[in-house]
Amino acid sequence: MSSENKEKFLIEYQAGKAAFERGDYRIAVQRLEAASALMGRTSRLGGEAQMWLVTAYEAAGQKTEAIALCQQLSRHPDPETSKEGKRLLYILQAPQLARPSEWMTKIPDLGAIAESDPKERRGSVNTVATRKPREQPEPKPVDLTQVNTKDNQFIWVALLALTLTVAGLIWFSF
Repeated sequence: MSSENKEKFLIEYQAGKAAFERGDYRIAVQRLEAASALMGRTSRLGGEAQMWLVTAYEAAGQKTEAIALCQQLSRHPDPETSKEGKRLLYILQAPQLARPSEWMTKIPDLGAIAESDPKERRGSVNTVATRKPREQPEPKPVDLTQVNTKDNQFIWVALLALTLTVAGLIWFSF
């Protein structure tokens, strides 16, 4: 493999992984397919790219492609890739459990927000910044006739306790 092809492979591979981690599964599939085509499928690095491609297929909803690629990877010459391919194949072929709808949280598709007009977006940064701050209630005035202003001798008791503590420490330090 030429260094130019390896460099192209690494660019496509890293871009595919980054797209997958961002949640752009269709782009991840495209980039990882391109990377797999550039690298020999029987090499360790080619197997690693194909493993990422399996997960991208599954995330993009292309389960049949993911299973077919896993079947190929389970016969890969690299033992680690073969083992991982078998493990993923087992997971992909496992029966789906029925889940009640109340267990699921629906996540809205936010992909269209980037292309939309900023004025049409609800809750955008611009609308949040233009909101008026809540008015703070005025503090109630304190009635000074209700405040206890008599000297309760606390300061003298605290000073006496402090003096006795310091004197005791000095006494016992000798």
